[in-house]
Formats: sequence, structure tokens, C-alpha cells
Amino acid sequence: MSAAVETGAPLRLGLLGSPNSGKTTLFNALTGLRARVGNYPGVTVERREGTLELDRPAVIIDLPGTYSLDPLSPDEGLVARVLAGEIAPAPDALVAVADACSLERSLLFVAQLLRQDRPTCLVLTMADELAARGGHLDLPQLEAALGIPVVAVVGHKGRGIGQLRELLARPESWSRPPLPPPEAAADRAAWADSVLSSALRKRPGVHRISEALDRVFLHPVLGSAIFALVMLVFFQLIFRWAIPAMNLLDQALGAASAAARAALGSGLVGDFLVDGVLAGVGAVVVFLPQIGLLFAVLYLLEDVGYMARAAFVIDRVMGHAGLEGRAFVALLSSYACAVPGIMATRSIPSPRDRLVTILVAPLMTCSARLPVYALLIAAFVPAVSVLGGLGVQGLVLLALYVMGALAALLAAMLLRKLLVRGETLPFTLELPPYRLPTLRVWSLQVWGSLWSFLRRAGSIILVASIVLWFLLSFPRVEAPSGLPEAEARSYALEHSLAGRAGHALAPVFEPLGFDWKITLGLLASFAAREVMVSTLAQIYATEQQGRPLREALRDDVDPVSGRPVFTPATVASLLVFFVFALQCLSTLAVMRRETNSWRWPAFALGYLFALAYTASFATYTLVSALGRS
Repeated sequence: MSAAVETGAPLRLGLLGSPNSGKTTLFNALTGLRARVGNYPGVTVERREGTLELDRPAVIIDLPGTYSLDPLSPDEGLVARVLAGEIAPAPDALVAVADACSLERSLLFVAQLLRQDRPTCLVLTMADELAARGGHLDLPQLEAALGIPVVAVVGHKGRGIGQLRELLARPESWSRPPLPPPEAAADRAAWADSVLSSALRKRPGVHRISEALDRVFLHPVLGSAIFALVMLVFFQLIFRWAIPAMNLLDQALGAASAAARAALGSGLVGDFLVDGVLAGVGAVVVFLPQIGLLFAVLYLLEDVGYMARAAFVIDRVMGHAGLEGRAFVALLSSYACAVPGIMATRSIPSPRDRLVTILVAPLMTCSARLPVYALLIAAFVPAVSVLGGLGVQGLVLLALYVMGALAALLAAMLLRKLLVRGETLPFTLELPPYRLPTLRVWSLQVWGSLWSFLRRAGSIILVASIVLWFLLSFPRVEAPSGLPEAEARSYALEHSLAGRAGHALAPVFEPLGFDWKITLGLLASFAAREVMVSTLAQIYATEQQGRPLREALRDDVDPVSGRPVFTPATVASLLVFFVFALQCLSTLAVMRRETNSWRWPAFALGYLFALAYTASFATYTLVSALGRS
């Protein structure tokens, strides 16, 4: 009898399976949660729990994908620790998940689970694909051979989920194998072969579409060229499709600010709500269309199976830097955010490769940098086309992403040779068939990321905007009499607490072409990179009331020299600085947690700041010289 039955505690079900077996999709179907789905190992790196709607309290635990209970990597070690009850109460029953089209690859793992001596069932996913490819499994015979219940489902379509729920409600009634499979690896393999031969009536044919596409996408030359083309189109779309929606949002926020100003006047409360809250948060929210498009394309490429092929193609390049394909998974995750990217390194079994990947992950251009890039590119890069219709703005954005990726590879190569030594362990990558995701699954993924961005805007960015408004507004300094209104606002701003801090640090960044306003934005962006945009928005909202931020940046002139503040050299220097600098406290915190030391986060902060400062200085000097010639 299970511990849950004896104590009245909720039934705990452990969900286990190999990477790309459909385990997380099944978890979502059972619980209604929207856990991340990916087509390669290393996406789910922490245990995930969700409640089940059964006739008794029940919790299902989604564990990281693994091929074995003999751990090589930290995420595989997590599975063993959960099953042993070291992290939380051990599961009362185990739900093994296997792809029906490749059952032979899962049976060795199922054999290890059966030796755990607790109620176990097997869920076969992608049953529709098995039938479509002409395969046939005798489920009653498979149940008899294994000695446990077997259910076939199609998780993303909900087929078989009701039958599975009924089964999960009564694990104490599940049949158990009379004898556990042999323990020795060779004997387990023979056992798995006998089970398969008794139940598999007809092997599924090859996935002809996948086979044909892979001849192109995995080709050493064509595959690399297609990957480059996909990335080029990707970044072109971000500007071409998102700019109209971004402009509409900008106009709506401008109208809301004008209405709030008219209703509240120019007193302290009005300044706080308009210049602090609306200007600060709104300046970041306006980039929601571009961020949404970024995630929409990324998730589509992942769900159809292309990103697994990209990992295979890029693995050749990463091998020259001393990294392997699992590092690509972590670095790809860092395009969304460095925090989950660093956490995804738990799938890397080599401690050396894992540490190197953690140290270079911040160089991958995360979505938090996108508002900064989009603001500066939209304001200062002409919206013109070259080379037969390629937008210059999209090309500049692509160049920034490529610059960060190349820097990550070069840094990994140097770190591997100079600082971190050790052996590289073998990498196995399973290529799934190409599949079209359902519109519901894909849209929920995109919405989940957008909602996460909005929560960030409503928490971190809102708090930072409120704090910054106080620092920009106090002490209340009276400007000298006779100054025009605009100059009086600028005088009060420069003598605020934030203005004094910006002026105090400005000499440090002056060689990069940054004035005190940009310096203050860099300082504030350590809370979150997007805060750079909200900081500039608040500064210019206070100084130039009613002006759209992009116009205010273009028209800002230094009062002493009379030259524009944002020259081409300054803009290029600032973009390059954001490519390389580690401007994120959350990233440092997760580095500390994953390395169990402040030594490596401090090292990452230091070497990336030095790299950013040097590259930014060189860029400013070069572009300034070109401008004078």
C-alpha cells in the first residue's frame, strides 16, 4: 500500500522519460499548466509539480528528461535524488513515458524503473504517428510482457488522457511484474529485446518527410547556409512586422500620458504618474510586439523540430570552441533570458563544459536587450533597404546578435584553454520527426512568455521606475531666475540625486562618448537591462515634457558644446557596450547559485565589463574618426 494511502497525503506521481518523449506535453495535458516544451535535451532542468483532477488529491512531478538512472549530469542526478526522497517525499508511483515510434530506446530505462519496486505504468505517446507510419504495437501483449499497465495517448490532442486519468487514480491496483528485469546491462538489453519482439507486430516506417528534409538541413554546407538564411529572415521580420504595432502602442501610451497630464496637472502627483510610472513602464511595454514576434518565431522553430537540427549543425562550429551540443541548448535558451539558459547547463555532464557555458551565457543576446537595441536602432538607423530589399535596421540587429554569439564562442575557447581544464564527455542528440504544433499549444507558449515580460514590467521595472522618479525629483532645486522653462527643468534634473550620481560617474564613461544621462541609464540597468529604456524615458519626460522618446533622443543637444548628445559614434558605442556587458543582477544571482560561489560571478562581471568597455571605446574612437574624415 502506498504511503499516500496510509497517511492521507496527496498521491505523488513521478513523470519520467527520455528527452523528446512527449513527457512535458503530457504533463501539460494532465495538469493544464503551460510548462516549457522543447525538442532537445536540457529544456526541463528542474522538477515541476502540478495538481491532477482525480477523485483524490494528487500531485504529478515532471522530472528532467533522462536516458538512465545512472546520472552523468546534474539534471539526471536530480531524477535519482527525487526518486530516493532526498529533495521531497519520494513519488508513490511512477509514470514512465516513451515515444511509441521508438520504444526500443526507452525499454532499458523502463527496466531500471521497474527495479525501483513501486507501482509503475507506461504511457506511449505519439500513438497517431505510429499508425501514420504503418507501425503496430500489441498493447495487451506489451502489458503482459512488462507486467504493468500500458496506455497509448496523443498528448497535444488530448486522446487517451481520460483513460490515463482513471488509471492514475488507483496506482495501488496496478499490476506488478512478478520478477524485476535483470540488473546487469547486457541482461537488461536481452530482456528489452524479448519484450519488443513479443509486442511489436510491425515496425513503423521511416518518417519520409523528415528523412528528405534532413538530407538538406543536416548537410555540412547547405545546412549551415540555411541556418544563416533562417536567422537573416528572423531578424528582418522583427523590425518589418513589429514596427507598425510598436508605433500604435507608442501613440496610445502618448495619448494616455497627455490625458493624465491634462487631468492631473503639473503637480507632484501628476509628475509621479506621468513622468514616473507611465513614462518608465510604458517605454518598455511599447516593445511588446517585437518581443512577442521574437518568441513566436523561436517557439515555432523549436516545435517543428528545426532547432534540434540547428544544434546538430552548430555543434560542428562549437566543437572548435571546445563546447558540445548540450551547450548550444543552454546558449539558445539564453536568447530568451540568461537565467534559464544558465540553469539549462545542468544537462551538461562535464563540469568543465558546464562552467565555461555559464561564464559565456551572458554574451548571448537576451530578450531584455531587445528594447534597448530596438529603441536606438529605430531612432538612429534609417528604415531603408539594401541588397534587394533587406532592411538596414534588421541587418544591424542581426549583426548585434551575431557579435554576441561569436564573442561567446571566442570567450569559451579562451576560458577552456586558460582557466578551466577537464575532459569533454560524449554528446547524444535525438532528432525528432518534423511536426506542426497545434495553434493552441504554440499560442499558449508565446502568451506565456509575453505574460512573463509583462509581469517583469509590472514588478521590477515598475519598482525601478518609482525609485528612479524619486531620485530624479528630489531634492527640489529652484532654478536661477530668468531661465526658460525647458532649461529650468534641465537645471533641476541635473541637481537631483540621480543627476548628481550621473555626473559623478560620467568621467568614467566619457571616453566611450556617454554623457551623464546615458551613464545613469547604465547604472540603473543593473536592476534589469530594460530599465535603461525606462530611465532614459523618465529623464527625457521630465526634461522635455510631451516629446516621444525617439524624437527626444534624436534632438538632444549638449548645452555646452552645442553638439548632439547621441552622435553616430555614441549610438554605436552604446550598442556595442550592451552586447558585451553583464548588466543584470538576476544573472549574477543565478550564477552564484549554480556555481555555489561568488568567485565565478565576480569573474564574469569583471571580464565582461572589461570586454564591453574596451570594445565600446574602440568603436567610439573608430566611428568618430570615420565621421571626421
